[in-house]
Amino acid sequence: MLVTKKAPNFTAAAVLGDNQIVGDFNLYKNLGEKGAVVFFYPMDFTFVCPSEIIAFDKRLDEFKSRGINVIGVSCDTQFSHFAWKSTDVKNGGIGNIRYPLVADVTKQIARDFDVLFNESVALRGSFLIDKDGTVRHAVINDLPLGRNIDEMLRMVDTMLFTNEHGEVCPAGWTKGDEAIKANTKGIAEYLSKNAEKL
Repeated sequence: MLVTKKAPNFTAAAVLGDNQIVGDFNLYKNLGEKGAVVFFYPMDFTFVCPSEIIAFDKRLDEFKSRGINVIGVSCDTQFSHFAWKSTDVKNGGIGNIRYPLVADVTKQIARDFDVLFNESVALRGSFLIDKDGTVRHAVINDLPLGRNIDEMLRMVDTMLFTNEHGEVCPAGWTKGDEAIKANTKGIAEYLSKNAEKL
């Protein structure tokens, strides 16, 4: 369980958003101004994975506007990532997505994040990492269950809000909603006004 702990750092080969292939992509050197979302997916050239990867790319500007970088990881090689990016969506590719895809060929990164399945592929693990490297949110889906990228954006907003204001966010909180003062009086006041909505 990584939440509240420092994310395992890694340095590995990757294909960057500009299609440059590098051998020394380092997690901690690529945290955004306010953190990063690191997500694992099972394999290139598969079925659920492209829908998630493209969905992250379509919302990339929203993550970036919040100071959050997006980083994808699978146990494929950087060359497989590059080939998949170079393949048109109509032909089973992901097109020119704009964030890095890391090559975890040794499977050590997936192992360190505890998402390696049957010593073979990564489960659909998603990790929200604060700017200091602390894992603040994590969810792991089984292989056939696609994740909700909008929910990750919501969790980014909750992390940024609590970091800035020191308040806590109730169930279903979205940006602009009322939060809770982190004391007994605060929760009582919140529930007296909002219990019906929960």
